[in-house]
Amino acid sequence: MQKLIEGVHRFRNDEFGNYRRLFRKLSQDGQNPHTLFITCSDSRVLAELITQSQPGDLFVVKNVGNIVPPSSATGSTNSTAAAIEFAVQNLNVSDIVVCGHSQCGAMDALLHGLANEQSAPHLRDWLALALPVRRVLQQEYTHLVSREERTIAAAEENVLFALENLHTYTAVQTRLADGSLQLHGWFFKIATAELFAYDPDTKQFAPLVSEKT
Repeated sequence: MQKLIEGVHRFRNDEFGNYRRLFRKLSQDGQNPHTLFITCSDSRVLAELITQSQPGDLFVVKNVGNIVPPSSATGSTNSTAAAIEFAVQNLNVSDIVVCGHSQCGAMDALLHGLANEQSAPHLRDWLALALPVRRVLQQEYTHLVSREERTIAAAEENVLFALENLHTYTAVQTRLADGSLQLHGWFFKIATAELFAYDPDTKQFAPLVSEKT
């Protein structure tokens, strides 16, 4: 906790001056983020850092395993749905990014089970939402032997599963239909800080490159 408190003071004393005008503008005008960024709660995956975004640019949702439940999942298992609907309907974001990552503990637990399942019922039920990902691994990735390779494959398939589930939300369907919203699947490799984007044409994750202007 002391580290957090010291960080708060450093920000106020050393950094806030660089952001003073920006925060004043955000306070007066409200937020207008261009992208809903859904990623994992993993402490090593920081949306604003890896995209070099400023305050107000991203509407970030972090949850265990960057899971997007289908719209039919209600109650405590789908607070993520509220963020999706708010970002798409109220904030009018133009893009949604779902970003998975390497070394994902949630995907490892999805494939191999939780060590203390009975003492973590909320986590157990949350991961159960992604059981279709485990079935895909069992059916289509039998050639992968190592645990690391299977976990990476699960993390990538989980991004695709999330993109599929986004299509179940009425607000997303409406915006996709009129062309005002785009969906993107990304994968972040922690060791090298590389980002990969899913290409629906090749059905592969390829290194993310800048669009030509």
